[in-house]
Amino acid sequence: MPELRKDPLTGQWVIIGTERPRRPEDFRAVHEARQVGACMLCEGHESETPPELLAYRPSGDGTPNRQGWRVRVVPNKFPALRVEGDLDRRGHGLYDLMNGVGAHELVIESPKHDETLATLSLAAIEDVVHAYQERMLDLRRDTRFRSVVIFKTAGRGIGPTLEHPHSQLLATPTLPTDLAQELVQARTYHEYRERCVFCDILNQETEEGRRIVAESEHVVAFAPFAGRAPFETWLMPRRHTAGYEQVKAVERRDLARTLRGVLHRLHTLLEGAPFGLVLHSAPFADSEAPYFHWHIEIVPRVVVPGVLAAGSGFPMNPLPPEDAARFLRRDEA
Repeated sequence: MPELRKDPLTGQWVIIGTERPRRPEDFRAVHEARQVGACMLCEGHESETPPELLAYRPSGDGTPNRQGWRVRVVPNKFPALRVEGDLDRRGHGLYDLMNGVGAHELVIESPKHDETLATLSLAAIEDVVHAYQERMLDLRRDTRFRSVVIFKTAGRGIGPTLEHPHSQLLATPTLPTDLAQELVQARTYHEYRERCVFCDILNQETEEGRRIVAESEHVVAFAPFAGRAPFETWLMPRRHTAGYEQVKAVERRDLARTLRGVLHRLHTLLEGAPFGLVLHSAPFADSEAPYFHWHIEIVPRVVVPGVLAAGSGFPMNPLPPEDAARFLRRDEA
């Protein structure tokens, strides 16, 4: 019969469907072909973006805003938040507000328009995750910002106006709701048990093995016990590290290898279905907290037949995470 599973990181209950067996092909959507052609993020169009904040080029080539880069970080041309100005926190009756101050940046993952994060080389993905860390280290110096969230949406018809492979980075003076929920649950768990809930999840998942998608020396990928969507996959470091900015070079390399493998399996199994990716890192003030653990969440945007209405307040996942992990393990890169 169906199960209600509680997510220990958000406190949310998720309905897991078990009565109708599902196969990967049941969740494949019909996608439009990607448009191939130059855009403002392509190599050779550097003058069309704001001046770069970071770029990786061959050793010795330090000339900015020109061709020859592997990964490039620029301010978003149309930012959700503006880096200039003061916060000016204030009240308006019972309401609270502040100026929309923050940093909104694009991490351009490849100079080639028709690449995807699932098809990039291992070295290229290592450059991407390294750029994440470098930008976080720089932004944490700004005392107006409390945290950074890194996210991407890949695939046609799910939001991004730029199809060129890129991630987005948002530094904010407040915490995103999902991260704030995880922090509350993690603190409560730690106060009661004096252990990190993420470490406990990692230990149980590696011990049971049923939901493991891939394992490496420093990183584990698994289908979360109360996954909200079919083939949802999390990547988590074995070493307890609250802030992503503290990642070591050897862990970055392992993360790149594991991320590449997971995305390649999802890309193959779901025939290039769109996906969302988010990197949750502890707020800067909690970057060494004993109760939090940085991690990456990947959620494919797939066809989900017969799901419960969104207004019910219960996410409905018709594919048990154990089955999703089994399908992904079988389809190894």
